[in-house]
Amino acid sequence: MAPLECDVLVVGGGINGCGIARDLAGRGLKVLLCEKDDLASHTSSASTKLIHGGLRYLEYYEFSLVRKALAEREVLLRSAPHIMAPLRFVMPHDPSMRPAWMIRAGLFLYDHLARREVLAGSRSVDLRSHPAGEPLKAHYRRGFVYSDGWVDDARLVVLNAIDARERGAQILTRTACVEAQRGQDHWLATLVGADGRAFTVRARALVNAAGPWAESFLRQTARPVRGGALATRHLRLVKGSHIVVPRIFTHDHAYIFQNPDKRIIFAIPYQGDYTLIGTTDVELEGSDPGAARIGEDEVAYLCEQASRYFARPVAPADVVWTYAGVRPLLDDASGDPSAVTRDYLLETNADAAPLLSVWGGKITTFRKLAEDAAGEIGRMLGEARPAWTEGAWLAGGDLSPWIGPTDRRTRPDEAFARFAAEVQQRHPWLPPALAQRLAHAYGARIERVLGDAASLADLGAEVAPGLFERELRYLREEEWVTQADDVLWRRSKLGLRYTPQQREQVQAWFARGGA
Repeated sequence: MAPLECDVLVVGGGINGCGIARDLAGRGLKVLLCEKDDLASHTSSASTKLIHGGLRYLEYYEFSLVRKALAEREVLLRSAPHIMAPLRFVMPHDPSMRPAWMIRAGLFLYDHLARREVLAGSRSVDLRSHPAGEPLKAHYRRGFVYSDGWVDDARLVVLNAIDARERGAQILTRTACVEAQRGQDHWLATLVGADGRAFTVRARALVNAAGPWAESFLRQTARPVRGGALATRHLRLVKGSHIVVPRIFTHDHAYIFQNPDKRIIFAIPYQGDYTLIGTTDVELEGSDPGAARIGEDEVAYLCEQASRYFARPVAPADVVWTYAGVRPLLDDASGDPSAVTRDYLLETNADAAPLLSVWGGKITTFRKLAEDAAGEIGRMLGEARPAWTEGAWLAGGDLSPWIGPTDRRTRPDEAFARFAAEVQQRHPWLPPALAQRLAHAYGARIERVLGDAASLADLGAEVAPGLFERELRYLREEEWVTQADDVLWRRSKLGLRYTPQQREQVQAWFARGGA
């Protein structure tokens, strides 16, 4: 059988791979993306769910990275207000950690390194009267408040993949690239699908966006034209783990806590009824990144550090869910994993058929990374085409058909609130909690899920609480879902709320073939 032909083969279905595929497809290139598991199966669904500049990176003099990330915050928030929102952070002041003048100086830089239009600036607060002081220990009397953003990370990946597909890209999930032979003017790759069948792809260029597997892909899977090695860099694989506990506080701010080891952790409102606490930085050595799990010592660490601040201690017994992801950080010889740069490097090689490898990066800078990568691919192919994503919506992000036009000064969370109210008005038969969840998940694409439904009965059987067959069919047909975990833990976080029996009901639906 003749190989599939494309301009660019992208290996890796995380945020960077999907972002690059989207950007390239929008520039008119024929793109094929393969991902060995589900989209966002690994690092990209295991983040702290933040769109942030990285306040603590200022201590490591990462001014370029912080400026780049700060500039991206509002670009991203505007592009998908249904899955991202501004978030205010409270830092209780502990004089034994960092002096107040240092924090004020850092926040001044944070406020002014990049332009802000909708995010509020930083300020000092009296925790004895501010609502954020109530759940804290009484000796924390002073604090600082600043702005960043929240994101549904796994859905961010899916929205990029949807946009890439709608611009002509082919997205193949559960499809592994097992060999990629480089030629002088093309790559010939062997891909194996979930059914075990192998097929070949002929591409003019290859993008290695394999995340934690980027180095091993070059060393074990990609083959050069002649002898030698394609890998010239080393990754440091650093595990970041998180815990989820029942809601500790009721206000809408998040916390950033300073620890005695000079690290920080966040405590973030999560899924309405929970608090998300993370993250750790643990060097991962000698194991498969896909098998990374939180350790008991990490659970104890997060509980201990959170308990230094909250009046009601956080105990391991309180933990209802955990997750761990592996950050593929470019090895810069830093001794402390926390000090390893979170910036990205795009390494190009045009000695034969073009190769671009993505090293490092963070979710906040994925769009800029993709823009830079698409520019490099165009340069190597001799087909430079203009960038386009900075002002573009992600799938479902354009709410104007529902709420009318908005401008750059419109807060994304306010636009979403108007949209959610309109959804409820147009579909009064939807229970409010379900309407809110669907509005958040699908944004302006919600009608594609609901179709012509005029009652809950029109959505089909309720497979599990608040999860109906029509949504499951949409996810299977439009969002590459093939099994229950894709729905329960990535396309949504319903698994967090369901009992084991309810999760099994979703699994049984897929086992029956959706019948």
